[in-house]
Amino acid sequence: MLLYITLGTNDLDRARTFYEAVMPTLGLTLEGEDDTEFGFGTPGDTRTRFWVTKPFDGRPATIGNGSMVALEADSRAAVDAFYQAALAHGGSDEGAPGLRPYHAHFYACYVRDPDGNKLSAVCERAE
Repeated sequence: MLLYITLGTNDLDRARTFYEAVMPTLGLTLEGEDDTEFGFGTPGDTRTRFWVTKPFDGRPATIGNGSMVALEADSRAAVDAFYQAALAHGGSDEGAPGLRPYHAHFYACYVRDPDGNKLSAVCERAE
C-alpha cells in the first residue's frame, strides 16, 4: 500500500548517524543520498522506501503528534537490536521491547529519533 515514507530532520548529519546505526538491524541499507536527504531500502528493491530529509519549504522540521512509522523486523532479536542501537545513537525510549496485546506474537519496541519522530520495530512471528 505505501510507496515510501519521508521524515523530516533539522540536522542531517545527526540523523544520518542515528539511521545508519538502526536501519541495518532490520536488514535495510543506505540506498540514496544528496545534500538534503538520504534514504534506506531493502537490497535488490528498485525503490528506496524510507527517506529522511530537510523540509523542502526550508522551515524547521516538526514531529506529527500521533504519527509513527512501524518497521517490520524478521525476529525478536532484530527488534531488540534496533532498540539498543537507537538508544546508543541519540534516540529516546518510548517503550522497551516486549509482547504487546495486539495479538499473541506482536513483539515491538518504540523509540524516538533525535528529531523526535516516533518509530517502532515490530516482529509478528512466534519465536
